[in-house]
Order: sequence, then C-alpha cells, then structure tokens
Amino acid sequence: MPTECNADVFDFAPVEGRKVVAGFDGGALTSDAGALLLGATDRAINLVGRLAGCFKYARKAELIEHEVATVVGQRVFAMALGYEDLNDHDDLRHDPVMAILAGKLSAGRPDCAPVAGKSTLNRLELSQPKPSRYHKISHDGGAIEALFVDLFLEAHGKRAPKEIILDLDATDDPIHGDQEGRFFHGYYGNYCYLPLYIFCGRHLLAAKLRRSNIDAAAGAVEEVERITAQIRARWPRTRILLRADSGFCREALMAWCEQNRVDYVFGLAKNDRLIAEIHNELAWAEEDANKSGKPARRFKDFRWSTLNSWSRRRRVVAKAEWTHGEANPRFIVTSLKPDKAPMRDLYEQVYCARGEMENRLKECQGDLFADRTSAATMG
Repeated sequence: MPTECNADVFDFAPVEGRKVVAGFDGGALTSDAGALLLGATDRAINLVGRLAGCFKYARKAELIEHEVATVVGQRVFAMALGYEDLNDHDDLRHDPVMAILAGKLSAGRPDCAPVAGKSTLNRLELSQPKPSRYHKISHDGGAIEALFVDLFLEAHGKRAPKEIILDLDATDDPIHGDQEGRFFHGYYGNYCYLPLYIFCGRHLLAAKLRRSNIDAAAGAVEEVERITAQIRARWPRTRILLRADSGFCREALMAWCEQNRVDYVFGLAKNDRLIAEIHNELAWAEEDANKSGKPARRFKDFRWSTLNSWSRRRRVVAKAEWTHGEANPRFIVTSLKPDKAPMRDLYEQVYCARGEMENRLKECQGDLFADRTSAATMG
C-alpha cells in the first residue's frame, strides 16, 4: 500500500496578485506562520472587517496610509500571536506575515511601513465615541458590544437552542502605574480594575472594564438586559438561565430576572441564620462521614428571605457537607422550581458547572492578555 505523504506546500489566499504559500523546505523562516491560519479563519467569519466597521476615521482619505480595518486587524492578530504591547509594533510593522494578514505588502509612501506602528495603534486604542481635533478615530460602543452577541448567535446556525446558560463573573485586572480610576481592592490584594465578564459556554458575550471600588454586580442588570433583548430578537422561545457566584446575588438582578422570564441560580453567602437552618443536616452528614471515613453531604430545599434586603421569599438549596473533620456548608438561591430542578442535581450538575467559566477567564487573561491594561486612562 503506497505511503500517503503530506503536502510540501500549502496555498493561502493571494495578496496583491502574489501567491502566499507555506512550505517546509527552509529559506526565510518565521515563528508566526500560524497567523496565516488565523487570517483564513477571519476571512470565513469576517471578524476583523465587522469590528473595523464599528470605527470611523475622520481624516481625509488622501492622508491615510493605514486604513482602520488594517489597524484593527493588526492589533487583533498581534495579541493572538503573543505581542500584547504596542511597542512590539515598532518591529512588527516590518514583519511580512503581518503585511500578508493586512493584505498590503508595501507602503504607499516611502517613509511608511506596510502596517502601522505603535503611535497609530495608540490612537486607535484611545479613540473616543465622537471624533475631535485630537482624536480622529472614533468608535460606536454599542455596535462593538452587539457584535459579540451577533457572533454567538451566528455560531449556532439556524437552529435555536432550547436553553442557554449565561455565566457572569468579575475578576481583577491588575494595574501598575497611575492609571485613571486606580483603587486598591481588598479581596485581590492589589491595585486593579474589576471587569465584568459574561460568557455562554465558550462564547464571550460581554467584557466591561470597570473601576474596582464598586460592587461585583454593578452594571450587571444593564448588561443582561441588553444581551437578553438581542438574543430574544433572534431566539424568542429559548429559555435563558443566569448563573453566578454570591457576588451577584443581589435583589435588583433577581427581581429583574423574575419580571422578565429569565431564570437564575446564584451562590448565596452563608451566615449564622442559614447555617442554623441546616443544623440537623450537618449533624447527619458528620455521622455519615464518621461511619464511612469519607466526606459526606446532605441537601435541604427550603424557602428563605433575608431580614431586609430581599423583596420576597425565594427558593434556597443548601449543601450540608462534612469533610476533613469539619463542616463545609454552601448555599444557592434559584428561581427554578423543585420539579424542574431537584436540589442535588441543581447544585452538583448545574451550579457547580460554572467552574468551567474560570477556564474562559484564564484564556482571556493568559492567552489574550486581558489583564494587561497598560493605557494611562480607562478610555
């Protein structure tokens, strides 16, 4: 049987009439050839083009060397390749791979490179909602926000899912200079911003940069309302469930969900009253653990209200666990009915699955440098 050999050369889309190929026969080498695959992926969904459509350049066309689409694409591809700092583009503007991705192999003027340098990219990052004398590049913030949701909806094709889960979380974005809005956050132990993230599975729906001297759930109602309206315009029958830790267990968010046919399951911070409610379950769990020599847990489903912050009684599920010789109680609050979501499944299968969102946050910060807010202002 003849051996099946891999192709020696891979062809990509031509640029300005020239062929673009990837080969393995030596010659001029680059460690960023994988960017060509990113470029091919971008052409399939037109991400860069659509994102660039959210920006406007107020300068006269004859004075523009680098179009907005070129600059946006350059920034996106560079971060995906591990070049998170604008200073990197002093060299990248001469990189042939970046030129190929931009679809522009040579500059129109002798004193320019094929793609932009750090100063032009800085003007993009400091763009304002409206152009001005010193900010010629402007952006439409609403269009950028909507694009994330549009891409999520399109990824599902024509078939709407029966149910989706939106995960909300806040994390730290450390800062190391005198940036605008600089505050120390006691939980994270550093000066940082506190961005709000919303995911649906692997899809990022929102990333909102915020100061850190706020509640973790600040602005969550507005973001959820916007995203829900956009989803329901396309998928009116899809059930929506919000999932988050106790930092989002707030009356305003739960009340909004109850008024707008959106279900929720949130962590609920423990206190003496809640722990007293599961006194018997904890005792039984301790007895089970002592008999088996292994951690044991019991569950309790009950109606609950705070002393003054909640407007109504709500369903709470408690996990009464005894592990490593001590109690480990946990609580969640939900709008789901017991017949639709039994207490153990609700906690173990639905709520605990939110831990997968932590991986999405790590990907944003570790792979795409979302924790490198190096600009002097929040923009």
